[in-house]
Amino acid sequence: MGAEQFFTKAEGKNAQEAFKLAVSQAQYDHGHSGYTGTIAEKNEFVMIPLPEGREAEPYADELMNTLDERIDSKWGPAGCFEVAPGQYAFFGWASS
Repeated sequence: MGAEQFFTKAEGKNAQEAFKLAVSQAQYDHGHSGYTGTIAEKNEFVMIPLPEGREAEPYADELMNTLDERIDSKWGPAGCFEVAPGQYAFFGWASS
């Protein structure tokens, strides 16, 4: 099986709540049978600081394309940026 890059945003009172909501929404949209290439395949995430002045999606693309070790596994954690209070971006590789 392969892997796909994903990027999605979610809101919550904290990153954990936003992550759960993002995973649930992806499972609703893409199914529960696995290999969706979305955040639905992830069980955990790792917080990564978003550098001042950088936009979330282009920076996430940069991290994925340079194979950043924190998120360089379709079986490992998703990356997470806090883009604003209560707003989070999740990204990474997922099995497809």
